[in-house]
Amino acid sequence: MAAAGLAGCGVNAIPTAEEAAKAKWADVQNQYQRRADLIPNLVATVKGAANFEQSTLVKVTEARAKATSIQISAADVTDPDKMAQYQAAQGQLSQGLGRLLASVEAYPEIKANENFKTLQDQIERTENRIAIARRDYNGAVQDYNTTIRTFPAIIAAKVVYGAKPMVPFAATTPGADTAPAVSFDGPAAPAAAPAANDNAAAPASKAAAN
Repeated sequence: MAAAGLAGCGVNAIPTAEEAAKAKWADVQNQYQRRADLIPNLVATVKGAANFEQSTLVKVTEARAKATSIQISAADVTDPDKMAQYQAAQGQLSQGLGRLLASVEAYPEIKANENFKTLQDQIERTENRIAIARRDYNGAVQDYNTTIRTFPAIIAAKVVYGAKPMVPFAATTPGADTAPAVSFDGPAAPAAAPAANDNAAAPASKAAAN
């Protein structure tokens, strides 16, 4: 009877929702790491062009170093300050990467480089995956936060787990809610939905991102 009572109070639902949210956070980190891994090759490819804006390359490299130096474990997703630092660093890298890719428009020889084209496509796909991962994480966080605040699970949340709300992913720097424009076929257009409401929509379906 005691076990049944605890189950009725959400003692099982809470860790299930928590683990689901943590798994989605791991997906977010994996996609950001994938982007970080692509940037050194992109910088090396662009660096070979004569008279390219070296300051732009330096800023992207520095932003990448800062973004990769801030690591958030699954246990830290309840800490607003740590999450804000992580999100701000990733937002700054998004801005720097967007400026770099936009600058390439003035260099036909770079645009014609097959290696650059491949990297451009990989980065575009990764930005879409990042937006989808953030949306899925925010959905899992919403489920978890709702669970721990709703009766009767709130009883187990307070008495058994001491559960704290998780922090959703939201833009913290101007422009961080928009993926870098990586298409040079026409006017640049936003490639991601506003991060402040990642649950609303994703810029591409999961099928398109794969």
